[in-house]
Amino acid sequence: MPLRHSTRTVMALALLAGGPLCAQAPLSLAPHPASQTPKQTRPLSLDAPRVMRAVRAGEAPRIDGRFDEPAWAAAEVATDFVQRQPQPGEPGSERTEVRVLYDDGAVYVAARMFDRRPDSMQAPLARRDQPVASSEWFNVVLDSYHDRRTAFRFGVNPAGLRRDVYHFNDGAEDAGWDAVWEVATTVDEQGWTAEFRIPLSQLRFNPPAAGAEQTWGVQFFRYVSRRDEWSHWAPWLPTYAGFVSRFGELRGITGLSAPRRLELMPYTSARLDRQPPRAGDPFYSENEATGSVGLDVKMGVTSGLTLTGTVNPDFGQVELDPAVVNLTAFETQFAERRPFFVEGADVFRFGQTPVFNGFGNPQFFYSRRVGRAPQRRVFPGGDAPFVDEPEQSTILAAAKLSGRTAGGWSVGVMDAVTQREQARYVDAEGVRHATPVEPMTNYFIGRVRRDLNGGATTVGGMLTAGNRDLADDELAPLLRRDAYVGGIDFEHSWARRLWTVSGYVAASRVGGSADAIARTQRSSARYYQRPDADYLALDPERTRLGGTAAALAVQRSGDWDMSVQLRSVSPGFEMNDMGFALRSDFRSLATFLGRRVPAPNRLFRQHSMAVFATHAWNAGGDALNADFGVGLNGTFHNLWNAGLNLSYEPETRDDRLTRGGPLAASPANWGVNAHFSTDPRKRLSLSAGGYAGGDRAGGAERSANVSLNLRPSPSVQVSVGPSVGITRDPDQYLFAAADPAAVETFGTRYVFGRLEQTTASMDLRLDWTFTPAVSLQLFAQPFVASGDFRDFREFTTPGESEYAVYGRDRGTVCEYRTEGGRVYAIQPTLAVGCPASAEDLPAELLRVDDPDFTVRSLRGNAVLRWEYRPGSALFLVWQQERSGFEPLGGFRAGRDVGRLFREPARNVFLLKATWWIG
Repeated sequence: MPLRHSTRTVMALALLAGGPLCAQAPLSLAPHPASQTPKQTRPLSLDAPRVMRAVRAGEAPRIDGRFDEPAWAAAEVATDFVQRQPQPGEPGSERTEVRVLYDDGAVYVAARMFDRRPDSMQAPLARRDQPVASSEWFNVVLDSYHDRRTAFRFGVNPAGLRRDVYHFNDGAEDAGWDAVWEVATTVDEQGWTAEFRIPLSQLRFNPPAAGAEQTWGVQFFRYVSRRDEWSHWAPWLPTYAGFVSRFGELRGITGLSAPRRLELMPYTSARLDRQPPRAGDPFYSENEATGSVGLDVKMGVTSGLTLTGTVNPDFGQVELDPAVVNLTAFETQFAERRPFFVEGADVFRFGQTPVFNGFGNPQFFYSRRVGRAPQRRVFPGGDAPFVDEPEQSTILAAAKLSGRTAGGWSVGVMDAVTQREQARYVDAEGVRHATPVEPMTNYFIGRVRRDLNGGATTVGGMLTAGNRDLADDELAPLLRRDAYVGGIDFEHSWARRLWTVSGYVAASRVGGSADAIARTQRSSARYYQRPDADYLALDPERTRLGGTAAALAVQRSGDWDMSVQLRSVSPGFEMNDMGFALRSDFRSLATFLGRRVPAPNRLFRQHSMAVFATHAWNAGGDALNADFGVGLNGTFHNLWNAGLNLSYEPETRDDRLTRGGPLAASPANWGVNAHFSTDPRKRLSLSAGGYAGGDRAGGAERSANVSLNLRPSPSVQVSVGPSVGITRDPDQYLFAAADPAAVETFGTRYVFGRLEQTTASMDLRLDWTFTPAVSLQLFAQPFVASGDFRDFREFTTPGESEYAVYGRDRGTVCEYRTEGGRVYAIQPTLAVGCPASAEDLPAELLRVDDPDFTVRSLRGNAVLRWEYRPGSALFLVWQQERSGFEPLGGFRAGRDVGRLFREPARNVFLLKATWWIG
């Protein structure tokens, strides 16, 4: 029967596998008769070290998946794979045989995956690097440094779909790493085969002394789709901690020298931007055509260190950011998608202690700061009716040095320069002007880490520096001139990585004009101006601000999971010039205790349960957080999955609600989160989730999402993911107004509104893979959000959750309709009559321009990708954006969806070609 395909999503992130090896006698490469296909045998011991020897090839084998060269017959065989799931510790249900050769230029791997039911094997197509559903997989993982922490993984399915991943920190992975390598597969009556050629230039290793033998870490693992079975050559059970540290050993490698590594990736691109009409705008051009050329360079400085540089980088083909409506005082964080920053990002990670539960997730290097949108905005209107602003800062050049030294040091250094950006505008008299919106900026990060004790212990340090040229008077009061963050960290594991203790200490210093540092003190990260915080004091004369951050954590990972994390961040700590953090000024304690049961029972194939708690206080001792939760999760024998999480938080304090005003109470709240999914290997699969929560002040949140995945053929996958959320917030902040009569709230009135918000969106994706080298991806996201504000109210009692509703408890609210929408005027203390029109309003009244809103957005793109030769690709891209805003609330699906498709469209067409030379 022919090879059959289906669509199972490989849910097992057991793509992180590892363990030790055991030498086997050579076996014949001749196919076995179908009736005699060998079964897997049981290894002698799960704890016995696995070792195999690589054989030097006299002549490089042809990469055709057939293994008919004599060298393969002389190579040792690795077999006796051990299941990770569904029966941990049992022999793999199907036999797997692996052989390894090498020469001065590459490592070669031959793998035969026997299968007694080859007609049931599945191998759908997808774009390279996609963790495709419902497919057989075979993976080779090489710890070529033999540091027991880092490894390079190369995977393939029977259809030739490739995936490469870089592993770091003995368990994490970087799927953005891409290598240039070859593989060929064949399918026959015995199962399938895979033959790899992995160039040494794509690996990193430290050559030994002349004549000495090298030892690498190695792991092989396989997925059998119809059984949802992962099996590994070096046993790696679900209760084992670590990943790379459990690899086996590949010995017998001699005579290798560091390869000369030089890779060039020039590119050229052409772009056409079609804008919707803008009446009267002198900067408008219906068709704007641009072209660009650039170059990426990778050069081996030593055997383990690589210098990567980019000149005039082009990021035109990246996927668009999702639409959001942010009514908070905090910035929205987006994922990095630019290849230069995605690849090798692990080397710059700092401050992420391994835990199962923590308070916040600091990111000391947030690469999207480089090339960010300009921080000074020029809004159309008044003296500037027409404005032309850059969407992001231009990266002039960037370079990074990364890798490992022979002495066990991991090194990462990156420097990038962005150019000075200006906005153009036309004044009321029609005269054109230019004004700076972003200064020339230099971004630097350096990271070193030393491995000790066979990779079980690491110590390291990090330094980031952001320096701006603030010669422009318009920018100096807004931005910090310089920003530095430095720190040291450590991690130590014992009992075969079962237990880990980790931590870090960091300090920051920022400098600039007195106005810029005053803005830093007043930012939402710290609010030094809070009137009832006696431990804070805003100093408008300061030109420097500094602070510290520290963390200490202990984790146990196995059948019982446990973690405890302590964090402390001083009010003055600031890292948002190069990193990302929502707030400073807290102390936190986070705990977790969980139990994993990976073996099947009568009801579950595997299941887990956990309890957790998170507490936080500011430096003044106010309790900011006190979450308690329990989680349950289970996978049934039919591979359906379900989970439930419950949480409760008693009343705490909120030092951010009034946005620099007095402390407020955060009422007790609760939440229930549930999810389920069907068998992801099926042609049609479904996943869904929902959340319901509320608080004692009348706040409530409800949300639901569904994802429907369909694979109508082995080369096509369609997914539809609608989601909806409904929020009722009784205290949505609007503004603050100074008033000496507001004695209880320190001379300021803090005005809020009751918000009813509805958000609906849908993610639509179509992936059509013609061959492993040619694919088409379509994505669209319609998005609508509306908000209704009612019952304007005033915060009345610091430290509590008490409000006076205008027009009911105190004062008067006058409502008017104008050309720009509704206008509300509030007399905060007296119940008085309303003037006839908005023009007659007294100046002492509080004016509220209609805060109701409806936001509509449609974002989509289509990407045709052809990898016409290894490492080289051609992209044809179409992007479309539609957006609209109206000052009216009330979600109306028919009205808003219809108007969404009538909004003016911006279309961008891009043709880009890259050429890999190496």
